[in-house]
Amino acid sequence: MSRGHAHPHPRPSWGEPRSGPLRRLLVRASSALRARGSAPPSVGELPVALRRSELAAPYLEAERTGDHRRAGVAAAAAMERASAEQHWWPADVWGHRALWHFEQAGMTLQATRQARRIGDVRFAAGDPDAARRYYAEAIDEARDIGAEHEQGLAALGLGHALLGLGDVTSARRLAGASETLLDRAGAPIGELEAARRLRGSERVVGTQTEEIE
Repeated sequence: MSRGHAHPHPRPSWGEPRSGPLRRLLVRASSALRARGSAPPSVGELPVALRRSELAAPYLEAERTGDHRRAGVAAAAAMERASAEQHWWPADVWGHRALWHFEQAGMTLQATRQARRIGDVRFAAGDPDAARRYYAEAIDEARDIGAEHEQGLAALGLGHALLGLGDVTSARRLAGASETLLDRAGAPIGELEAARRLRGSERVVGTQTEEIE
C-alpha cells in the first residue's frame, strides 16, 4: 500500500466493538497505544453485506466446517482483494476475521502478519491513530517469536503512522530500527529503501521544507 499520501475522505467508521475480538490485542496492549478488554468466545456472524459477496463462499464453507486455518486464509485473501479496491471497511472486517481464525488455529506468524496488515488498512484509509495500535501489537508478537522480517515491517508501519500524527522524532527512530531488522532478515531492497526514505523524512518549517538528516 502507498504511504505518505493525503487522505481527502473522512476516517471510516470501523464498527469495531469496544472489547474487540483479540485477546492479545486488547489485554497485552499498552495503555498508551492500545485498548484493553477481553476476547469474546467467537468472532460473531459475518455482516450480511459481506455474506452476499463473491469473496464469502470459500470463507463460509471453511467456517461452517470449523477449519480455522482455511477460514483464516480465505478471510486474508478477501481482505487483500478489498484493500486493492480501496474498500476499507470490508477489508478491515475480513482482516479481523482472518486474525481471529489464525489465532484459533495457533498460527502465530500468520496472526502477527494480519495484525500488521490491519494496521496497513487503517493507515491507508486515513486513520493513523487507529493503525498504530495494530502495528505495536505486531511488533510485540513478532519479537516474541523471533520473526525479524515481520517485526521490521511492523516497525516501518508504526513509523509511518507516527509521522502521520506529527511525531517525526519517533518515526525516524522506528525507521532506523526497521532498516536494521529488515537488513538482518534479508528483506527485499524495496522494503529497505522504504525504511531509508522514512528515516530521511521531510518536515515543513514555516513555508520552507527542511529535510531531516
